[in-house]
Amino acid sequence: MDHSPAIGAALAEVGPRLKRLRTRRGVTLAELSEATGISKSTLSRLESGRRRPSLELLLPISQAHQVPLDELVGAPEVGDPRVRLKPRRVNGNTVLPLTRQPGSIQAYKMVLPRERHEPDLCTHEGYEWLYVLSGRLRLILADHDLTLGAGEVAEFDTRLPHWFGTTGEGPVEVLSLFGRQGERMHVRARPDPRHAVTT
Repeated sequence: MDHSPAIGAALAEVGPRLKRLRTRRGVTLAELSEATGISKSTLSRLESGRRRPSLELLLPISQAHQVPLDELVGAPEVGDPRVRLKPRRVNGNTVLPLTRQPGSIQAYKMVLPRERHEPDLCTHEGYEWLYVLSGRLRLILADHDLTLGAGEVAEFDTRLPHWFGTTGEGPVEVLSLFGRQGERMHVRARPDPRHAVTT
């Protein structure tokens, strides 16, 4: 079957994109094979371009990595009105800005590699709010040394000596809200204490 140049280029890039994604997330071929049910040899051929990508292969990989299929494939953006924010590398971390307009509070999604586990405390102006999406985050804040799991939140004044990274066990995905001038989030709707669930 003949493809347009854009589609041909997208298909040729699928294998390298899959390998970059797997490597960035710190996942081995064996681990991905176990998660998807696809053999290691098939995954290896797919990443090297020796196996043609198909929906039967890409859907389980998309689910295992928890990324949309179009991001996995890198489909041509012809006629696509969506704005695709580009991740960038900052001090070895992958950072995806989620806020496009300038303002007091900026939002980011960050992927911290497993190797980021040596504390290097710093201070600067601002206020930060962190939400752990996956993995285990180590946060050192002044005299406190904390480990946060998925679903846990921390907020702090960045003028305090601080550092956050992984525990060395694997990568961590984090949502960050950061106010450069020390701005904090304002919660306008709080749950009614009369409706609180107790255990």
